[in-house]
Amino acid sequence: MDIDAFSAVHGDKWSRLHFLAHKRRLTGAEADELLRLYQAVSGHLSLIRSVAPESGMSASLSAALAQARTRFTGARSNFMEDLARFFVISLPAAFYRIRWLTLWCGLAFVVVAGAYALWIGTSPEALRAVASEAKVQQYVEEDFIDYYSENPAASFAGAVWTNNAWISAQAVAFGITGFWVPFILFMNAQSLGLAAGLFLATGKMDVFFSYILPHGLMELTAVFIACAAGLKIFWAMVRPGPRTRLQAVADEGRSLITVALGLVLVLLISGIVEGFVTPSQLPVWAKITIGALVLAAYWAYTLILGGRAARAGVTGDLDANDAGYRSIAA
Repeated sequence: MDIDAFSAVHGDKWSRLHFLAHKRRLTGAEADELLRLYQAVSGHLSLIRSVAPESGMSASLSAALAQARTRFTGARSNFMEDLARFFVISLPAAFYRIRWLTLWCGLAFVVVAGAYALWIGTSPEALRAVASEAKVQQYVEEDFIDYYSENPAASFAGAVWTNNAWISAQAVAFGITGFWVPFILFMNAQSLGLAAGLFLATGKMDVFFSYILPHGLMELTAVFIACAAGLKIFWAMVRPGPRTRLQAVADEGRSLITVALGLVLVLLISGIVEGFVTPSQLPVWAKITIGALVLAAYWAYTLILGGRAARAGVTGDLDANDAGYRSIAA
């Protein structure tokens, strides 16, 4: 076969295919024409490859056909567009859906922690059962405070971040069990309540709050968010509504694993505050203000962007193409 003659005969079709494949918008007639040209040029490429498989013409036609095929099958969105959609739409929508459950988890935590703090702080018998007087004084005056400054700020912030991110991921992933979330909430509330009780017993609650509130406002809220997501998945299994249990758990699982991913960033910010702000020499009011502003920024992000996305019907789930079929289909 004479390649030059073949090119001269079919060159117009190849040029037209290239033009239509790269055109921004196609009319119905142009889309039909593109499909016909794609089929024809595919045959031409097969003939050319049988004679000159490594030629420049073969590579050029392959590129044109690949672009045309993309127009038929569709291309995935740009990575930066996906990233922007995640942070502006999907993530705040997922946070918004569990806002009330987050508050209920927080309330339960505060009740348990407060009960332990009052018990330890007002009962000499309970205090003696926890630790001796010397150990209480050492914890209140040294150990608790040194914890925030005994390691370099950057490494401490990183360790806190990874630990809390792991706890939050567990709360979301194992929430379906029904018992893991209450267990995490209770154990963390008990631990914080015991610490608060020691400070209450020694009359130094101001010191306790000065070290807990700057980072704890957002850090604990992140734990409540993760617990709320886990409970939401569990409730989907208990009460799936018109969906099958498998469909309900799959839908909520995809939607709310978004929360675990988003909390990685939230806890990074919290870890930075804990590593650099909490042990700093800033006035106490300034440190607590920084923590409060971080928390306020989270709720503004959730209520404003999340509310807007939720009202538009966004749940945080994957789109239909990525989520796949809801049932077996042929």
